[in-house]
Amino acid sequence: MPRSTVPVLFHRMAVPARKALLPLADGLGTLTAAARALPDFLICGAQRSGTTSLFRTLCLHPCVTGPTLRKGVHYFDTGYRGGPDRYRAYFPPRAGLRARRGRPRVRVVESSPYYLFHPLAAERIARDLPDARVVVILRDPVERAYSAHAHETARGFETEPFERALELEPERLAGEEERMLADPGYRSYSHQHHGYVARGRYADQLERMEKHLGRDRMHVVDHADLFDGTARALGEVERFLGLPPGPGDAPGRHNARARTSMPEGLRAELAARFADSDARLADWWGRVPSWRA
Repeated sequence: MPRSTVPVLFHRMAVPARKALLPLADGLGTLTAAARALPDFLICGAQRSGTTSLFRTLCLHPCVTGPTLRKGVHYFDTGYRGGPDRYRAYFPPRAGLRARRGRPRVRVVESSPYYLFHPLAAERIARDLPDARVVVILRDPVERAYSAHAHETARGFETEPFERALELEPERLAGEEERMLADPGYRSYSHQHHGYVARGRYADQLERMEKHLGRDRMHVVDHADLFDGTARALGEVERFLGLPPGPGDAPGRHNARARTSMPEGLRAELAARFADSDARLADWWGRVPSWRA
């Protein structure tokens, strides 16, 4: 079995089976951390924008593999206190990734969609992975917010209906980012799980990432382009990452959740709230995002 398919197959396993295997893999990884690789590139978000689909698609490339038995590690956001050896423990040994017999070196990818929104993640990535590149997927922030609410509700992190959650968001997030910056060990529940509108203000997050990483290490892809039924946007991602052309299959959709349609009045209200941020995004990106075209 190709090494790159292991994260994909593991992600398809039943949750109890995954939970049973993870402690064994983590224990072995900790013992052999010094011999393990670090990521060459990261999928940093945005949450509910297709990060799982892109991760699975890239892991089917013969020159790409992911963390051992998982998709995301969440090291640069909520797990940073674990230290670099703990981070290395999640990845495959370097020896198995080397170029050999005409096969290029296998690159390592990690996908943790909270990295884009976390106020300290970009700085940490720049410091600890000075050569790594990052990919960001942007989705219509209105759709993203609605999808995120369904996702957090299904996982038990949200108990309020969507409109009430939007009303509560300013109160829930008030002062949380400032506290996270003042105390790097502080983990904010609401910042991670209740940022429906805040996570859709992409310009702020991209500017912060650019400040620490530089624009040349960032590739931003529009959700609509990635899932237009072709492999064109995927090919652009591969070229940015320095990968040879992969299988050429269009990314499939994974981790989607069925939900009711958003009321049109609420949709229009939210779109208006994102208007200024979307205009700043267009200026930063040098193109109009698909949801404003």
